[in-house]
Amino acid sequence: MAFSPQFLDELRHRTGLADLVGKRVRLSQKGNEHQGLCPFHKEKTPSFTLNEEKGFYHCFGCGAHGSAIDFVMNMDGLTFPEAVERLAGDAGMEVPVDSPEERENAKKRQTLYDVVEAAAAYFEQQLRMPGGRTALDYLKNRALDDATIAKFRLGFAPDGRGALKTALRRLNMTDEQMIAAGLLIQPEDEGRDAYDRFRNRVIFPITDKRGRVIAFGGRIMAGDDDNKVLPSPGTGGESRPAKRHIAKYLNSPETPLFHKGNVLYNLALAAKTARQQGTVIVTEGYMDVIALAQAGFEHAVAPLGTALTEQQITELWKLVREPVMCFDGDNAGVRAQGRAAERALALLKPGYALRFATLPQGEDPDSLIANQGREAMAELIEKAEPLSEVLWKIETGGRLPKTPEQRAALQKALEDHARRIADPTVRGHFSKDFRDRVWAASGSSKKAGQRVKTTAPTMGIGAGAATSAKIDAHTLRERILLATVLGHPGLYDAVGERLGGVSFSAPGLDNLRQEVLKTLAGEPDLDSEGVKRHLKENGYSEILDFVLITKVFEHAFYAKPKTDIETALEGWEETYALYRNTDLGIEIQQERDRLKDDMSSENFNRFNSLSEQKLEAAKGIEENQTGRTKN
Repeated sequence: MAFSPQFLDELRHRTGLADLVGKRVRLSQKGNEHQGLCPFHKEKTPSFTLNEEKGFYHCFGCGAHGSAIDFVMNMDGLTFPEAVERLAGDAGMEVPVDSPEERENAKKRQTLYDVVEAAAAYFEQQLRMPGGRTALDYLKNRALDDATIAKFRLGFAPDGRGALKTALRRLNMTDEQMIAAGLLIQPEDEGRDAYDRFRNRVIFPITDKRGRVIAFGGRIMAGDDDNKVLPSPGTGGESRPAKRHIAKYLNSPETPLFHKGNVLYNLALAAKTARQQGTVIVTEGYMDVIALAQAGFEHAVAPLGTALTEQQITELWKLVREPVMCFDGDNAGVRAQGRAAERALALLKPGYALRFATLPQGEDPDSLIANQGREAMAELIEKAEPLSEVLWKIETGGRLPKTPEQRAALQKALEDHARRIADPTVRGHFSKDFRDRVWAASGSSKKAGQRVKTTAPTMGIGAGAATSAKIDAHTLRERILLATVLGHPGLYDAVGERLGGVSFSAPGLDNLRQEVLKTLAGEPDLDSEGVKRHLKENGYSEILDFVLITKVFEHAFYAKPKTDIETALEGWEETYALYRNTDLGIEIQQERDRLKDDMSSENFNRFNSLSEQKLEAAKGIEENQTGRTKN
C-alpha cells in the first residue's frame, strides 16, 4: 500500500514522538531533547536520544535512527503499512487509499496552501501601503514594534469588495480556489459575484504546526462601531444602515486546510520555546499572544475564539505536561476558566494536568506588563493554581460552607466533577483531595483538624513542630514512603511510578516528591547523600527535616540508608500496601454512600472494582506479613 507524502508528513506531525517512545523507554528531558536507555540494545549508560521538534530518534550506541513510524516498526515487528495504520488510528486520522482521486485531492490541498500564502503576502504588503496607514497606526498604538509585526506577519485587508480577489486573479488564481480557501464569500444567489471576506480589518495569519498559513483572523480597528453603515450587497454598491453588528473578530470558515477546533494560534512559533521552558501559556486571543511574545514570553498560544477543545488540549500535552491557562479576571475570563477545567477533566491522566493563572480584575497580559512590568507576569505564571483549586473556587464562590447541608451540597458538586475523570487513579486522587478539603472546611472532626494543620498553604512545618505533634498512622506512612526512597535512591525504578501517584496530605510533601523523582530520573546514579545535598541546595531543607524525623526510623528501620536495598524494597512495598488499603477503604465508603443515592450500573461497577482492589491490597499485606514471619 502506498501513502501520499502529504499524509505521511501530517501523521508524523500529529504523533508525539516523546509520548510514543515514553511508553516504552524512561526518558529524561534536557533542553529540546529527551534521553534514555536504548530499547534496541542493552546498555547501562543512556545513549538513546530523541528530538521532538525534528521528529527523530537516534542511538549513539547501536546507530538506531528513525521517526515514529520506524520506532513502531522496529519495536513491534510491523511492516510499514501496519505501523502507519496503527499510528493513524492513535492520531484519529483516516488512512487514505492511494488512488487517482486521492492524488488529485492532495494536489488541490497544495494549491490551497499556495492561495492562502499569496493572500498573506498581499495583506502584509497592504499594511505598508498608504491605505494601510490607519491599521499600522492601530498596531503601533498597541505598542507593537516593527520586528513583532513582521514576525507575526500582520497585515491589512483594504475596505473594498474585490481588492484581494483582483490581486490574486493577477496571480492566475481562480475564484473557486479563493472560495475554497475561505477568502471569498459566494452569495446564495450564484448570479452575483463572490466578494472579499475580510474588508477594512487588521489581519492575523493563522498557521498550522509547521508554520504554513492555513487561515486568517481579522479585527476591526479602534473607532469602528456597531452602527457603521455597511455597503449594500447589491451590485450598485449604494450604502444603507447595517442590519447586523460588525463582529470585532472574524475568522476564516472551515476549509480543507483549517479546522478551528484543532488549531492553536502561534503554535508553530511557540513550540520550541515551550519545550525549552517546560510550559506553554494559553491566552484568550491573538493580541494577548503577540503582546506576551514581544515581552519575551514566546511560548504563548490561543484558541481561535472558542472554548478550548479536547483536540487542542491534546496538542498542548504533546508539548508539555502542565500548560498554564492565563485568562482575564473579568466574568468572561472566569467563565473561560470553568469551561477549560470542565473540558479537561475527562482527558486527565497521571502526570498530565492544566494550571490556571488568573489576571487581576481589569487587566489583560498587555496591560499587566505595561503597568507592572514583565516580572509581574512571570510571577503570575509561576504561581498558577492546579485544576482542583479552580474547581474548588468555582463551587465555593470564595465562601466556605457553614452548615452540614451546605457541606453536603458542596461535596456532591465536587464529586460530580471527579466522576467525569476517566482515569481511575487520577479520579481517586481528585475525590480524596475534594473530600479532605470539605472535611477541613467543616472543622468538626478530629481528622479534619489534623488535615488543616498539615495542609497549611505555607511550608511552616518545621522539624520541631513535626516531632512534637502527634502523627496519625496514615501521615506517618507518607513520610516513610518518601524517607525510604531518599535513603535508597536505587528503588526509583521499582517504586517511582507508584510514589508519583501518592496523594500527600501536605503540599510540601508533594513538592519534595516531585523534586526527588525529577532528580533521580535525570541522575540515576546519585546516592542518598547526593540526593539530600541536591535537595538542600535547592531550598528543600525544611521539608526534608519534616520527613526525616526520628519517629519515621523508629517505625521503619528499613528507611535508614545503611539497610540493604532488598530489605528496604520489602519494607516500602508493605508500607505502600497499608497506605493504599486505607485509601481504598475511604473510597469504598464514598462509593457506598453514592450507591444509596444512585444505584446506576456505573456506580455499582466502580464500587465492585474498588472492592476487588482492596481485597488484592489486603491479600498483599497478608502475604508480606506471612513472608516476614517465615523469615
